[in-house]
Amino acid sequence: MSEPVVEVQGITKFFKSFKAVDNVSFEVCPSEILGIVGPNGAGKTTIIHMLLGLTTPNAGSIKIFGLNFNDHREEILEEVNFSSTYTSMPYSLTVRESLKVFGWLYNVKNSDDKIDELLKVFEIADTKKMQVRNLSTGQLTRLNLAKALINDPKVLFLDEPTASLDPDIADKVRKYLLQIKREKKISILLTSHNMKEMEEVSDRIIFLHKGKIIASGKPEAVVQSFRGKNLEDVFLKVAREKQA
Repeated sequence: MSEPVVEVQGITKFFKSFKAVDNVSFEVCPSEILGIVGPNGAGKTTIIHMLLGLTTPNAGSIKIFGLNFNDHREEILEEVNFSSTYTSMPYSLTVRESLKVFGWLYNVKNSDDKIDELLKVFEIADTKKMQVRNLSTGQLTRLNLAKALINDPKVLFLDEPTASLDPDIADKVRKYLLQIKREKKISILLTSHNMKEMEEVSDRIIFLHKGKIIASGKPEAVVQSFRGKNLEDVFLKVAREKQA
């Protein structure tokens, strides 16, 4: 059995007296899509921020490619990328200029060819000369996804990757993620509030509630453990429990 690409052991994160993530452990295997689901405030985005080094766990450890994140941060991040609806690109640059900057930061060879490929994949080639500030929300989401793939990462972290996308584009993005997982053996960790999407693309999921993992496994196994009809039904049950 292949060694995990991402190993998270007992990570905990406090924001003052609020415990956002509570003793969470999981692994991401090579060429696997692991989905993280849970209501707002469950700790999904905080986990991704810790995996990217944007915030530091109060306890626990993170290894990526078998390396301790704290000791090999730069080496690890060269082979990792991310996309989030909560981050923005430089507003004054054009779409192509933005991607050129990230291509330079990641030392991408033949970045022009890579940029043209990604603009075509995400159907935003017609925006390449537009300033980022003039893009629609959906176009910004697609630009973020293009940025996330500029360096052909081995591990990809995606926070709500299809939010703000039209259904047809969102479907194409899901198909493309499955394609690159298969063809490039990329490992992907993603969050989404679209439960149908998570069932469609995830090999496994972990279900978070109040910062803790309350279920994990293949989507159908998690649904069965809650005696639900589907993942959305389970999500609604957990959300109602949160409000109770």
